[in-house]
Amino acid sequence: MRGVSDAWTGPVLVTGTDSGVGKTILVAAVAVAAQSAGLRVSVVKPAQTGLPDGALSDVDRVRALAAPAAARTIATYPEPLSPLAAARVAQQEPLELYTVVDAVREQADQHDVVLVDGDGGLLVPMGLRPSGEPWTVADLAVSLGAPAVVVARAGFGTLNHIALTLEALSRRAVPAGVVLGAWPAEPELAHWSNLTDLVDDLVGVLPDGAGAMEPGVFGRSAPGWLTPTLHGVLDDWRAWAENID
Repeated sequence: MRGVSDAWTGPVLVTGTDSGVGKTILVAAVAVAAQSAGLRVSVVKPAQTGLPDGALSDVDRVRALAAPAAARTIATYPEPLSPLAAARVAQQEPLELYTVVDAVREQADQHDVVLVDGDGGLLVPMGLRPSGEPWTVADLAVSLGAPAVVVARAGFGTLNHIALTLEALSRRAVPAGVVLGAWPAEPELAHWSNLTDLVDDLVGVLPDGAGAMEPGVFGRSAPGWLTPTLHGVLDDWRAWAENID
């Protein structure tokens, strides 16, 4: 893994190689595992975009699955766009970087782990700085001095996306680990090959359908999907693979 191997505390940023890869489910899983380890957990979602009427927000989903000590969304925009574009279309104030930094640091003063649920990928425009320049999730990680978890698809085509994201984080000196989302019940050759290629960077694997689990089952299962870096108990990938197989 790129970065320290001890369990991550304080602010931890969760990003992805794309939208819909399982970032919010990963946030819930880490919240469960950290709380099982006796830690107080807060979740901060800087921006929620494109929420259909009656649908659960990402923070609502985390609350339902993990019941963290605290959870909040800072800004909500109606259109399913990047937060900066969504703010512009809705004629709302764009999210300012240090509004988010201050909110996360405030939660870090009160909790052991603060999970920051990013929007889309690492370089998606999130809002504007006071200078008028756009900022990204990568900028947020640097400002917070936080490590990043990169959630990625498990199957064919994921390696390039992961490599690009890890390279961008490395250039910014941000410690990073990878979680494969939606690991299928019947993995194909590409899944196993990806696991082999990524094992040095992996800090977890989410089973397909994890977000639809009953909260009690999710809570009992989540620590087994994550390595000790993310407060889980998965410490032997060979044993895990044999158990899955």
